[in-house]
Formats: sequence, structure tokens, C-alpha cells
Amino acid sequence: MDPASSRGAGAAPAVTDVLIDRRRFLALTGAAAAYVALQPHAAWAKRFDVATSSLQPWSLPAQAGGAPADVARALIGAAVLAPSHWNTQPWRFESEQNVIRIVADTQRELATLDPDRRDLALSLGAALENLLIAARAYGLRPSVTYLPGGGVNGVVAEVTWTPGETPRDRTLFGAIPERRTNRREYDGRGIYLQNRAQLTAQIPDEFRLNWLDDRDGMRHVADLAFEAVKTQVLDPRAGAERYAWTRFDGGDARRRGDGITVDSLELGGLAHWLAGRYFNPESWLLRFGAENAAKQARAQVRSAGALALLTGTRAGGLAQRLAAGQAYERLALTATALGIAQQPISEPLSSESMRADLARRFGAAGGEPLMLVRLGHAKPPDPSLRRGVTMVSSFRRT
Repeated sequence: MDPASSRGAGAAPAVTDVLIDRRRFLALTGAAAAYVALQPHAAWAKRFDVATSSLQPWSLPAQAGGAPADVARALIGAAVLAPSHWNTQPWRFESEQNVIRIVADTQRELATLDPDRRDLALSLGAALENLLIAARAYGLRPSVTYLPGGGVNGVVAEVTWTPGETPRDRTLFGAIPERRTNRREYDGRGIYLQNRAQLTAQIPDEFRLNWLDDRDGMRHVADLAFEAVKTQVLDPRAGAERYAWTRFDGGDARRRGDGITVDSLELGGLAHWLAGRYFNPESWLLRFGAENAAKQARAQVRSAGALALLTGTRAGGLAQRLAAGQAYERLALTATALGIAQQPISEPLSSESMRADLARRFGAAGGEPLMLVRLGHAKPPDPSLRRGVTMVSSFRRT
């Protein structure tokens, strides 16, 4: 308590009240500095309250509502909880009565990290699958047209629906807000055969899910991940894209509603505390960041209980990649319902030679590697941020 507060209101101050020792002086100085430093943060907090209101909650309504616009909002709310490479969320939605068009947002493409737009298509496919699962869970009958009009204006899919169906896919629907991309190291426990069967059952016949769990093979894939990540971080253009989609503080993440935070990257040691410099393409510390990220990628793969490679045909095109994103999302949601952690690993797939190596290692020679996923067991992380329905949608009434 301050000495002045213990005297009466009319008492004269004593000289001893201003004669403070060095320890108290430092404490008061520190408190004053903290107060000044926290004022901008208080102002930012007020701004974040506004920004946060436009973010999508990680929850879904039990019922979709009656009006077509309300149904569309509920369905799009499920779609935006889908995963995307570096959480770019490369989608927009156009709603008109009982029609939703999913549109590729080309401003959110990763031109260097995803030159053939494979990850873009996979992300859009995952969003489409979430939308369809939600529609079936709400008792609707959805119908999909892929690339209507040849994909003009970036429209990759058009979904229509009619009511009156028995609700289905309730388990997968319940897993949508619980699904996480888990970048933590796993505990090494394998995946039970019955769980593998359940995961494999989610994959349509046009694809193949190839499993790898022998330690020598997994160490080889881990070394590929090491090389691929290190190459990406050190490449000026690829490193710049990674850096641009990394959120170095919570305020920036909430303000943008996208990207991957430093915390969710699960970086350790100095790489976590100095991430802004470790991964800055213009910093002399970049070589340390590249080494750290590469070692982390190798350790992540080595810690997995199993790896799965989703392959398709080589001439599948955009429609196949959209369907592959749907297949992956059903696998990820099923894994979530089973209590299995999962993380897509994109970096080795960015190299043609590594893709061929992976296909041989998984016994899938002749197939086109579309997704590499590690599975295992670990504590789930917090969810990543999503832009809300109002930020990514347009609604038209006829």
C-alpha cells in the first residue's frame, strides 16, 4: 500500500514519503514503463474485439434454419473450417436461393510453393466436402456440378440442394469443428488395422491410399521432408511466400484471420522467439531458420505412427484434385472421430523427383502422388483462425 493512502485526507505529507530506496525506485520505474508499454496493447485489444467479430467460430449450428439464405450461411460456415495450405483459405462463395458456387480466390494462390495449383484444388475440395457433409447432416440432398461452364470465372463447383432427407454423416459433421492440422511430434504409436480400414474406406475407388509404417521407409521419407523444407525456406521466392503467410503475433493473426501462427508451427528454442528474423528472407539468420525448420520436419515424420500417400491417375486434372481434396477431408474427419492426429506434408510433393521417389517407396509406382499425410497420436492443438462467412460470401436474392 502507498504510505499516502494510510493517512487522513487532510494530513500533510511527510518528507520521508519521497525518500525511497533503490529497490522501490526500480519497482516504480518498471511499473510505470509497463503501464506505458501496455497502453498500445489495450488500444489494440479494442480493435481486435471488432476484428474477432468477423472471424468464424469453431462451432456449427445443430439446425440450418428455414430460409435459403440461412441454410447457405450454415453450409458455408462448415466449408470455411476446411484446411488449406498455409491456411490461405483460397475460396469465395456465391449464394443464390438453394445454390452455392465455390470460387477459387486467385489472390490467395501460392505461386511458388504451389506452382501447379495442386494444393489450391485440394483446399477447395476439402471445403466442398465440408459443405456436402453439413448439407447431409441437416437433412438436405445436395447435388454437385464440377467446373460448371468449364470453370469460367474461377467457379470450381456448384452445389444445389433439396430438403426432406433423413440426416446422414452426423459423425463426420460433428468432427468438422474438432479437426486440427497437428504439427506436434507424435508419440510413435502405430495405427490399429481396424482404424486403417475405416480410414481407407473413406477413399473413393478412383484413388488409392498407400500405407507406410516400417521405420526404415519412414526415415527415408523424413529425410526427403528435411531436404524439401530446407530448400523451400532458403529459396528467395518460396521463403518469401512462407514468411508472408506466417503470423508472428496473435494480433496480426486475428486482424487477418488467416495464415499460420508461430505458436501453431510448434517451433522450439530460438526459432520460436526469433521467428521474425529466423525466417525473414533478408535476414542473415535465415540459414539457422532453414536448418531448424528442416530438422523439425524430419522429426515430425519420424514420430508418426504411419504415413499415408493418396495417389490418383496422372491425367486426372483439376476435377480429380478437387475430388482428392474431398477424399482427404473425409479421411481427416474420420481420423478426428477416432482420436488420431494427422498432418498433410506438402513440401516433398513440390519436387517431381521426390514425388517419383515417394511413389516407389509406397509401392505406388505409376500413380500420381496427390497428398502425403502423417498419422499418429498427440495432444490436439488450438484451432487456427478462419475468416467468417460474411468475409468470403456474397448473397443474391431473386
